[in-house]
Amino acid sequence: LTFPLLSVTLLVSFGSSMLYGYNLAVVNSPAVHIKAFYNTTWARRYGHGLAPGPLTLFYSLTVSIFALGGLVGSLLVGLLVERYGRNGTLSHSTLLILLAGGFMGFSRELGSPEMVIIGRSITGLHSGRCCLGCRAVHGPFLMARSPAHSQGTGEDFIFPMATGSANLRGFLGLVPSIFICLGVFFAQVLGLPELLGEDRFWPLFLSVVVVPASLQLLLLHCFPESPRYLLIERNDVCGATKALRQFLGTPDVQDVIKEMKEEQRSLSSMEMVSVWQLLRDRSVRWQTLSVAVVNAGMQLSGIDAIWFYTTIIFENAGIPVSQIPYTTVGTGAIEVVMGLIGCFTIEKLGRRPLIITGFCTMGICSAGITVSLLLQTALPWMRYVVVACVVGIIAGFCMGPAGIPFLMTAELFTQSHRPAAYIVGGSLNWLCNFTVGFIFPFLQMSAGAFCYLVFCSICLLVALYIYLVIPETKNKTFMEISHIFA
Repeated sequence: LTFPLLSVTLLVSFGSSMLYGYNLAVVNSPAVHIKAFYNTTWARRYGHGLAPGPLTLFYSLTVSIFALGGLVGSLLVGLLVERYGRNGTLSHSTLLILLAGGFMGFSRELGSPEMVIIGRSITGLHSGRCCLGCRAVHGPFLMARSPAHSQGTGEDFIFPMATGSANLRGFLGLVPSIFICLGVFFAQVLGLPELLGEDRFWPLFLSVVVVPASLQLLLLHCFPESPRYLLIERNDVCGATKALRQFLGTPDVQDVIKEMKEEQRSLSSMEMVSVWQLLRDRSVRWQTLSVAVVNAGMQLSGIDAIWFYTTIIFENAGIPVSQIPYTTVGTGAIEVVMGLIGCFTIEKLGRRPLIITGFCTMGICSAGITVSLLLQTALPWMRYVVVACVVGIIAGFCMGPAGIPFLMTAELFTQSHRPAAYIVGGSLNWLCNFTVGFIFPFLQMSAGAFCYLVFCSICLLVALYIYLVIPETKNKTFMEISHIFA
């Protein structure tokens, strides 16, 4: 792992995955201020304020529209990468964040709640194109192709690494997840009352995303285009050789060039499978179903409810309002630590133990929240059990469900089926993200404490499915995995 490769890994994750995490959590702490702005603006326009139901609907749309933008972005990323390349797509997409920051930053000055919603949708579009969207079409960031662990056809990665670095496959596959956790944590820290958590600062709080986006835009030009893109898709051997020498830090890159040329010949004779063909292909039906289950389960596990509505959850649990921002920051710090633990243990423990343990932990803790809320009247100290259960949900998610579904999708399919599989998994991911973000406030109002049992059931069912159906994919070729499914 050379310094240029490590640098570009961190840069891509900093300007893409971290922004995704930031935008997940940024609407949490200023929720009261944003709702007050909506109510005040509505009263100024129409002479009366919004009733609680419409106000909740308006705010839920603000929260969840981010996921609809992400869905559109993830579906467009393939066309953009083909036209502009990996580096070019990231650079062009950064301009979206600058536009979104402008919409959200000036929304209060112009008295326009619509600008907040538009800005949120544009940030989602950016995340779909640069974060999950890039994974959906080209596999996890910086995954290496190795003859021993190439799933038979070679990984489609954004920036290549040296041949034989398969021991880093799981580690680098989870690096974006670490930056998602960092993004959530930074949003929680900046949301403290001492920083940007006051009413007058919430437009600036939402638009802070322009800072890391601008840094990425400036620094990306220090790195060449993806060697794999240059050689395989543009047939630019000279450019690919020059880029590889810069990334690998050695003039001898002929073995890697030869390997990519072999892959180019293999891909030229390979017919890519469409989404419809994938869904009808009985030979991979269990793999397809597994991708759908783990990606939908990842979002329906309740983690989005925790990220979007932490403040509301803690308020209902009876945590003093003055303590909620600091409690939230504490959960974010634990999230980063657990993400790092998962990142450094995935290649030792394997995929299955981490993701099964993660979903089981989340399910048990979701049930714990329900029990704690029901008993908090008789036992006031149960409010702290709620906090512990929220921490448990976050820790369980970062342990495995946060990043392993993307890794599994790449490892369950050959290259001909992989893009379609990522579209299926990515679309379900974003749709379920939108569903949870939009309906959770209404679910909470109608079911009360019992709403968390929905998440508990989903987590435990997904864990059971993985235990019964999905094999361990660590250090296995596609043919070995396919034989197990058969």
